[in-house]
Amino acid sequence: MASFAHQIIVTERVLLAIEDSDADFFVIQLAVEESPYSVKLLRAEDGEQGLSFLRQEGKYRNAPRPDLVLLNWHLPRRDGGEVLSEILATEHLRSIPVVVFTSSELERNKALALGAEDYITKPSSLDGIIGAVQSICSRLEDLGADATRQGSASG
Repeated sequence: MASFAHQIIVTERVLLAIEDSDADFFVIQLAVEESPYSVKLLRAEDGEQGLSFLRQEGKYRNAPRPDLVLLNWHLPRRDGGEVLSEILATEHLRSIPVVVFTSSELERNKALALGAEDYITKPSSLDGIIGAVQSICSRLEDLGADATRQGSASG
């Protein structure tokens, strides 16, 4: 009788951080690098760049489709609310989960009402930010496990 071993496929998940602060992005990058998950972190520095990346326009025409967007609410050029609304209004983008990761609690209700998957206020400590980002990385891992299970169930 043949036995079937479960094949474990490690797929690198793509996390797009739309973050204008170099210091905050550095901490996000540090947290991703220290996480046990296989995550490729990419960055857009403002709302316009984030949308161009997602639409694969201009210099981003070969950009990978992110598995999750980490969105700062207070961005130059187009704020987080505009970016989130645009993502959710675009058919081929609306399936990408968006987690708002910002320094203020004030926009929580608005972001969630617009359709953000989650709203996380940036902790004030370095360890707190690292923990929050690593929690987001674990969501990416969960997304990958769900996709693998769905793919093997249909195959």
